[in-house]
Amino acid sequence: MKKILIIEDDQIIANIYRNKFALEGFQVEIAHDGVAGLETIRNFKPDAVVLDLMLPKMTGVDLMKQVRSEVEFQKLPIIVFSNTYLTNMVQEAWKAGATKCLSKANCSPKQLLDVVRSSLSMNGASSPAATDTKPGGSSKPGDSQHHLSEQPSASVDRDAAFQAELRTEFTRGLPGALATARGLLQALIKAPDQATRLKNVEEMYKRIHALTSNAGITGMTNVAQMSDALEALLKELYEKPKNLNASTLRTIAAAVDFLGVLSTAGFHQDNSEPITPRVLVVDDEAISRRAVTYALERAKLKPIAVESSEAAYNLLIETKFDLIFLDVDMPGMNGFELCSRLRMLPPHKTTPVVFVTSLNDLESRANSTMSGGNDFIAKPFIFLELTVKAMVYLLRARVAAAR
Repeated sequence: MKKILIIEDDQIIANIYRNKFALEGFQVEIAHDGVAGLETIRNFKPDAVVLDLMLPKMTGVDLMKQVRSEVEFQKLPIIVFSNTYLTNMVQEAWKAGATKCLSKANCSPKQLLDVVRSSLSMNGASSPAATDTKPGGSSKPGDSQHHLSEQPSASVDRDAAFQAELRTEFTRGLPGALATARGLLQALIKAPDQATRLKNVEEMYKRIHALTSNAGITGMTNVAQMSDALEALLKELYEKPKNLNASTLRTIAAAVDFLGVLSTAGFHQDNSEPITPRVLVVDDEAISRRAVTYALERAKLKPIAVESSEAAYNLLIETKFDLIFLDVDMPGMNGFELCSRLRMLPPHKTTPVVFVTSLNDLESRANSTMSGGNDFIAKPFIFLELTVKAMVYLLRARVAAAR
């Protein structure tokens, strides 16, 4: 019987994975922090490790560095869970010796099981499905082989039923989780000092991190995608608190509110199709234009960027876009004027328009609304703020289309 170690600080998620692997004939142990995980690796000597990167006491990256420094564990398969948008952390995980990096927002228990089996096979070990089984032969007494006799359709049905059960339980607890997130946001807004703000950001990050994991494991794709992006933004704000400002707080609030929309009955049973919208970026400054484009690319989007309002307007006449980011202060036709004109084009009467500008006074906000804009984001912005803003509007359009 092959041994699996799950290192995960969320007890609910850890137990779900433990039960899934145990049903498939694995011997499973759990550790809830990095230090305990390292000790368990040395004592339990697992055949594979499932590791969350964000752990208390010792991060997943630091744990892997220590494990790979020990000869006995240099080839141990380590399957890592990461955030989709924290690309630097994922790169660190690969360098530290990860066998495979998976996104919690997009990975079901069955997919994880398949990856573990594949990793065991590549490492020269066989999974329970193949242990001592040869054509025409028999298994050793005591080996767990119950799933070999099942038809593929029976296994698929069992996985679907398991995920449906998890989804029902998750949906039941989602309103409470979001109410807690809203309470933490209000506490963050009213925090009297920096230390209190950081504490609220950290606690909110932990809550959204758990939400991402639970949504991903239950197959609720839209909720997982939104919380995944928000989780990454909160982590960055905790590490760089100087970026906590009115603009980032508005973005967090919009994301939390939209998670509430996604939790509404009838809108959470979503599909797994990737978002492939058309996004337009208009900015006459090359560096700013590239910054917006890069932030959108982190959300797996492929924006079209132009440097003038005139070029953008001609493009809008010919092409339907799903989201537009506009700079305000541009030569010739400024962003407000372009927004007013594009609203007269039938395909763009309701296309979301987000102004990206350093003009954040009340007059500019009024102008953005009067010209038909939906929102604004203040320069200088952090990449993940713009990523979250884009996800809110694009997923909102997906929900509206499903009505």
